[in-house]
Amino acid sequence: MIGGAPVFDAIANRFYDLMEQDPAYAELRAMHAEDLEPMRRSLPRFLAGWAGGPRDWFEANPGKCMMSLHKDFPIDRMTAEQWAEAMARAIAEVAPEPANIAQAMTDVLTRMARGMAR
Repeated sequence: MIGGAPVFDAIANRFYDLMEQDPAYAELRAMHAEDLEPMRRSLPRFLAGWAGGPRDWFEANPGKCMMSLHKDFPIDRMTAEQWAEAMARAIAEVAPEPANIAQAMTDVLTRMARGMAR
């Protein structure tokens, strides 16, 4: 795992900080509940399991994936791009090593976000 749980916690916290603080992500922020704390706890667990670490998120959410969990959200191209950009910024700012792994992670998550746009 690239840096372990502290790295994934830092990525998720930076991602949600950007969403809350940067007006560029206002539409994305509006799609989420007022309290982001549950998401701040869930996202790093998802990322860790997805990256090959502990699978507790997947064990707690059997049969669920990001696509199915977001199917009822009105995700369009703009909000998918906002998500991808905020996540790319969070990953770049936290800078997990090695850099090629961080870039691969960004690329895959960007494709996932774009795949949710309807």
